Amino acid sequence: MAAPGFVIAAPSSGSGKTLVTLGLLAHLAGRGLRVASAKVGPDYIDPAFHAAATGRPCLNLDSWAMRPQSLAGLAASLSMAADLVVCEGVMGLFDGADSLPGQATGSTAEVAALAGWPVVLVIDARGQAASAGAVLLGFARARPEVTIAGAIFNRVSGDKHRRLIAQACAEMCPDIALLGFVPPLPHLVLPSRHLGLVQAVEHPDLAGFLSQAAAAMAAHVDSDALLTLARPSVLAGPAPHPLPPLAGRIAVARDQAFAFAYPALLQGWRDQGAELTFFSPLADQAPDGDAVYLPGGYPELHGARLAQAARFLAGLRRLAGRSAPVFGECGGFMVLGDGIEDADGHRHAMAGLLPLETSFKTRRLHLGYRRARLVADGPLGPAGTLYRGHEFHYASVTGQGSAPALFEASDAAGQALGPAGLVQGSVVASFLHLIDRA
Repeated sequence: MAAPGFVIAAPSSGSGKTLVTLGLLAHLAGRGLRVASAKVGPDYIDPAFHAAATGRPCLNLDSWAMRPQSLAGLAASLSMAADLVVCEGVMGLFDGADSLPGQATGSTAEVAALAGWPVVLVIDARGQAASAGAVLLGFARARPEVTIAGAIFNRVSGDKHRRLIAQACAEMCPDIALLGFVPPLPHLVLPSRHLGLVQAVEHPDLAGFLSQAAAAMAAHVDSDALLTLARPSVLAGPAPHPLPPLAGRIAVARDQAFAFAYPALLQGWRDQGAELTFFSPLADQAPDGDAVYLPGGYPELHGARLAQAARFLAGLRRLAGRSAPVFGECGGFMVLGDGIEDADGHRHAMAGLLPLETSFKTRRLHLGYRRARLVADGPLGPAGTLYRGHEFHYASVTGQGSAPALFEASDAAGQALGPAGLVQGSVVASFLHLIDRA
């Protein structure tokens, strides 16, 4: 039987759902449960914290970017060798992309409805009391296909505050379980930077943070009542593979500069017979494989070290010179270029395999879902292959030489964005993080 699960969502970003999720993951795992976790949407950073709390990879579930059978297969795989599935939402419960009419938006509500998981709503009670009950009632009635089974109120200032919220909920929505009232926890704040939270591996005391978060949830949330609300997913079937393998042996960059790789993508390559090896450009390790994957991350924070990583850069150039596939996404795209200018205006020479100069001196946000069509045959498939992905960075292209485009791109609403990425021989890269074939 599939492991039961639930979704932790909120009316809006900043309500505390990530802290509540991490605390519950750590607490429930500490109780001896085999907890699998998921994150709605394309985010890379929250899943790394999930993995630290549960000891197993966190999978992204995305109803806009993934084919229905991909979403179904990944959701079903979560319950394998697990006792419980906990899925953290993205933004507010109903928030998603500005998509084409009648098409998916990628919202948490869509994923919850498709999977058949009940929703636990985390409501920030700061600055309200009885009104929090009205918020809960409104969300519970908004979409009949989405079941709000429970609520956790965050930043509750004391007994009186708690009593007023509970009384209002008892009058307005008595069938919804009130699972917890969490006080302000100013000592449990995760540091952030321009792409969101800092990476889990950069946290100065992640184990201590998770231990304290688990203790807070154990003290203020009724986890036994929470577990009774969980339901098995209605989704089933194997997930198709997102991308074809670049080669039989793929060297994958993995360190603090290259941390944004989807587990489903890597597992898809393994399932298709590819062997993955991992190397650290920051440790000046050369790629060892018949192809190279440079995922996204924060190369702009490590420009000087990367520029001095002679073995790494020479290894990239050597493989490219042998026409071995080299695939870069976002940060990997920039490293394959000629140079990166950091926020302080210092330029760092990169691999020089693509005619590209990027800069972070003047930040400019690029954010949104992307449709992408391959312009020509290459390591990612034949010309015309359609992908869906996501773009999120603050880099500006300050110089670009003559080279063919990798994709023709459009946004979630179908608005054409023009050429995206570059191709130079066997080197292919773009700012897009590919999630699945369309």
